[in-house]
Amino acid sequence: MDENLMMIWQRCLQFMRDNLNAAEDDSDLKKLEKSFDLLFDKVQPLSLADNNLTLIVPSDFYKEYIEDNYLSLLSAALKKNIGKGVKLWYSVMENRPSGLEKPVTMNMKGKSVPTPKVQETMPQGFSSNIVNPFVVPGIKKVNIDSNLKADFSFDNYVEGESNKFAATVARSIAKRPGATAFNPLFLYGGYGVGKTHLGQAVGLEVKSQFPDKVVLYLSSEKFIQQFISAAKAHKQTEFANFYQMVDVLIIDDIQFLSGKSATQDSFFHIFDHLHQNGKQIILTSDKAPADIMDIQDRIVSRFKWGLSAEIKSPDLTTRKRIIENKLSRDGIVLPDDMLEFLASEAKTNVRELIGIINSVIAYSTIYKTDLSLELLKETINRIAANQKKIINIPYIQEVVCDYFGIKKEQLLSKTRKREIALPRQLAMYFSKEFTNSTFSKIGEEMGGKDHSTVMYACDTIKDVSKIDKEVKKYVKDLTERIKQ
Repeated sequence: MDENLMMIWQRCLQFMRDNLNAAEDDSDLKKLEKSFDLLFDKVQPLSLADNNLTLIVPSDFYKEYIEDNYLSLLSAALKKNIGKGVKLWYSVMENRPSGLEKPVTMNMKGKSVPTPKVQETMPQGFSSNIVNPFVVPGIKKVNIDSNLKADFSFDNYVEGESNKFAATVARSIAKRPGATAFNPLFLYGGYGVGKTHLGQAVGLEVKSQFPDKVVLYLSSEKFIQQFISAAKAHKQTEFANFYQMVDVLIIDDIQFLSGKSATQDSFFHIFDHLHQNGKQIILTSDKAPADIMDIQDRIVSRFKWGLSAEIKSPDLTTRKRIIENKLSRDGIVLPDDMLEFLASEAKTNVRELIGIINSVIAYSTIYKTDLSLELLKETINRIAANQKKIINIPYIQEVVCDYFGIKKEQLLSKTRKREIALPRQLAMYFSKEFTNSTFSKIGEEMGGKDHSTVMYACDTIKDVSKIDKEVKKYVKDLTERIKQ
C-alpha cells in the first residue's frame, strides 16, 4: 500500500475521531469512539487516483453503515486532507477463490455520485459472459398465492431483547426489499422462537406497501418436493423460471437442503438470479450457516453475503407480553399472577407458549367459567402429563436426525462421512446419557454396531466437546431438545 496514501487516510481518521458528535459525558464519548474505532479498523484505503478514493470494506453492510452515519464527517475529512471534489468508491471484499493471492472485490461508487453498475473482478479462466440457461425472455409475472398468514404481521410480533435486532432489520427490509445490505436475511435460532413469524411479517408488509411485487413463502420441504416433481417431469427449466419471477422469496428451514445435491444446484442458480436482480431473499434455519452440514460451500458463502441474525428464546418479560398480545386478540384478560404463572411455565419457545394459551382459551370457552390460578395450574399440569414423552433410543435418534436434517437410514448406515458419523456418535452419546441401556443395546439399536464402537463414540463426544466449540454447541442444543 502507498505509504503516502496511508498517512493521508490516518489524518482523515484522526479528523473524524476528533469531530465526533458531542456526547453528554465522558462515558458516552468513549462509547462513540469505541464504536468508531471498531468500524473503521476494518476499512482500508486501496487507491487514490484522479481524485477518486477507493476504500476496501469487508461487506455491503459496512458501506451502507458508513454512508448512513459518517458520510458528512468523512466528506469534511477528505476535503481537508485531499481537496475538493473527491469521489468516493468502495471495494467490497468477496470470498477468496482457491489459488488467488488477491481478494475478489466488487467496486461501487458512493452516494455523492450516481451509482455505476457493479464491476466484478473475475478469477483467471472465468468468462464474464455467462449465460443463465433458465432465463426465458418476455415471461410475464403471474398471480400466485403468497402462502402468508395474516396473523403473522409486524403488529402481532412482540419484540424483546431476544429478537430486537432481527426485528429491526426485518422492518428495514420491508421498506426497501432487495435494496438494503441485508440480502439475504438469514434468521436462525431454536424451534418456536418466531423465525417464521418474522419472515412472513416482511412478506405481508411488502404486499401491503408494494402490491405489484410477487411474494412467496414456503418451507424447504415443499421446495424440495417441487424440484423432485419437476425433475421427474423434465421441467427443471420451468421450475427455475417460476422462482426467478419472485420479488421476495421466503424459505423456511433451509437446513433441510442438507444432502440434497441436485436441489442445492437448482437453488444456487435461483439464488444468484434473484440476488443479481435486486430481489429479496429471506431464509430461516435452526442453526447458523456455518453449522449446516452437507451443503455446498458456495451456498454457505452466499448465506453470508447479507446478514445472519440469531433469534433467541424470549425472556420472562417478553413471554408475558406475548401472552397478553395473544389473549387480547381473543378478548381474554388475565390478572398478573396468572400471566406470571403462564410465562414461567414456558421457558423455551414461543410455540410452546401459544399451545398453552390455546388450551387455556379452549378451557375457558368450553366450561364457560372464569379461570382462577388454581384451575389454570390444573389445566397446565394436565397438558404437561398428556404431552410428556418417554426418552428412549428411537426418540433420541428422531431428535438428532431432525436437528441435522438427515434420514434415520443414514444415521444407522455404515458410512463414515463426517456429516453422518458425527450425528451418529452424538446419538450414541445421548442414548447412554438419557437411558439405562447398555452399550450393547445401544449398538444394536444403532444399526448393529459393536459395543466397543458405542463406548468409543461416547468417550469421543465427551472429550471433543471440551475443546471443540462446534461440538459443544451441538451437545448443548440437543440436550435442550431431548429434554423438551
